[in-house]
Amino acid sequence: MKTLSKFLIIVCLIVLNPLVVNSAEILQIKSSNTILVGDQNRNLTIRLFCVDVNEKDELEATNLLKSEFSRGSKVKIKPFGFNDNVLLAKVFNIEGTKEMTELLVAKDLTSEICPS
Repeated sequence: MKTLSKFLIIVCLIVLNPLVVNSAEILQIKSSNTILVGDQNRNLTIRLFCVDVNEKDELEATNLLKSEFSRGSKVKIKPFGFNDNVLLAKVFNIEGTKEMTELLVAKDLTSEICPS
């Protein structure tokens, strides 16, 4: 009986107390493949997954990302792993209609792209 009552209390707390979900937001676009995002209590450096921008296109690519994903923009992150304590991920706008890597590929600014 004790187990059942504990279970019911936990279920009621979960159902009646919905979790607040906060999305990440862009804090800084450092380069064409490195960004800084944050939520309410932490910051995270992200390297874009499968992006290799030529040196000559670096400034144009960075400016493109800054124009499409301005500071404070809400984003969704799809992680793929870690490399040297930096998260490798794809970054989408909150609606999921734009992705940073796809923008760079569409403008022919990246020389490398991996399959989704």
